[in-house]
Amino acid sequence: MSITAEEKNRLIGEYATKDGDTGSPEVQVAILTSRISTLTEHFKTHKKDNHSRRGLLKLVAQRRNLLDYLKAKNEDRYRDLIKRLGIRR
Repeated sequence: MSITAEEKNRLIGEYATKDGDTGSPEVQVAILTSRISTLTEHFKTHKKDNHSRRGLLKLVAQRRNLLDYLKAKNEDRYRDLIKRLGIRR
C-alpha cells in the first residue's frame, strides 16, 4: 500500500524546489497525495478494511496541515501546488 522507490524519486524530482530537496512542503504533499490515491484505490475492493482507513485519515490530516502551513507562508506556492496536483479546495 506504500509507493515504490521509483515513484517516490519521480515525485521528488518533479516537485523539488531546488536540487537535493526532499523535505519541502511541496514534495511532502506530493508524496502524501500519491499514498492517499493508492489507499483510495485499495478501498474500492476492500471496503471493510478499517485499520487501513484510519491510516488514510491520518495521511489526509497530515497533508491538510502541510497545505495550511504552505498557504500561511506563501499563498502563490500553495495555489500552484494544488493546481499541479489537482487537489480541490
